[in-house]
Amino acid sequence: MKAGRDATRDFGYHLPEDRIARYPAARRDRSRLLVAPGSGGPFEHRVFRDLPGLMRAGDVLVVNESRVLPVRLLGAKPTGARAEVFLLRPLGEERPSVAGGNDGRGRPAGGHMWEALVRPGGKLKPGRTVEVAPDLVVHIVDSTPDHGRIVRVETPLPVEEALERYGRVPLPPYLRRPDEPVDRARYQTVYARTPGSVAAPTAGLHFTRELMDALEAGGVRIACVTLHVGVATFRPAGPDGGDPRGPGEERYRITREAAARVAAARAGGGRVWAVGTTVVRTLESAADGTGGVRAGGGTTDLFIRPPFDFRVVDALITNFHLPHSTLLMLVAAFAGHERTMDAYREAIDQGYRFYSYGDAMAIA
Repeated sequence: MKAGRDATRDFGYHLPEDRIARYPAARRDRSRLLVAPGSGGPFEHRVFRDLPGLMRAGDVLVVNESRVLPVRLLGAKPTGARAEVFLLRPLGEERPSVAGGNDGRGRPAGGHMWEALVRPGGKLKPGRTVEVAPDLVVHIVDSTPDHGRIVRVETPLPVEEALERYGRVPLPPYLRRPDEPVDRARYQTVYARTPGSVAAPTAGLHFTRELMDALEAGGVRIACVTLHVGVATFRPAGPDGGDPRGPGEERYRITREAAARVAAARAGGGRVWAVGTTVVRTLESAADGTGGVRAGGGTTDLFIRPPFDFRVVDALITNFHLPHSTLLMLVAAFAGHERTMDAYREAIDQGYRFYSYGDAMAIA
């Protein structure tokens, strides 16, 4: 890959507005699938339920089982003016409330500290509050260097229960619509289990239980890892034509079982398929130097862009990403820049649907 390839101007493309998928397909596995053979052969146009025909016994399919939390909180300031708090990540365990008091059942009122974005930013300064519901109040505690906030979420409920009851699905802003009941289920993978993401690992949205059963029946093993997706996934990599910024720090975990299944595939000559860029970052962050991965967890800020030496992942299933994004850069690092941009042009010419609720691409 030639020097300078990671400048963001190299990852731009024009997408007609009507190609943005604003709603999911009627059925998850009926999305279209553009297949880009790693050998450089011609592109193939399939549907996602054809995936078992691309895989073989002994392969391992690695999925991200992180679950999206409904972290958009809509409420009001004491004046009655509307306000929004977008929770990004928890900062610690339950802490005592500055206000003291109890939760109505004789227990001390507690607060959960989070990093957050707020709107209107100019009005919600430290010391202000936003009431989302009588039993859910957000206190603005401090500001962060990047114009965010540190907030304290106070509720007598378990915080996850409070979010499920009052929070809204954090749809990407480019969908340009409020969340609707359909998004509660469809902006979530069928295998999501561990809460913690503020955006869906979207390549996994195409899988159904039936499709996963078909893969396993064909001898493909499923391995589950967790990477909690942060808000940086919505942001461009940097100024157009400038030096790109990385994807930010995100928490991940790989179980011993998942590491063993990757190792077994390697030992048996199988391929490691990553479902989405989050899985790629997880596996490559934990590469052990032998083609396998180390079990355990931590945080990663790994920025994958051309050129990059992939040590674990052999095949990639991914959606079509925003121009100038770190996600598109990762795909280009895997497939090659020219091959990736050719695939995007092909997808646009053939009427594929783009972004989170859009169609998919397999590079194998």
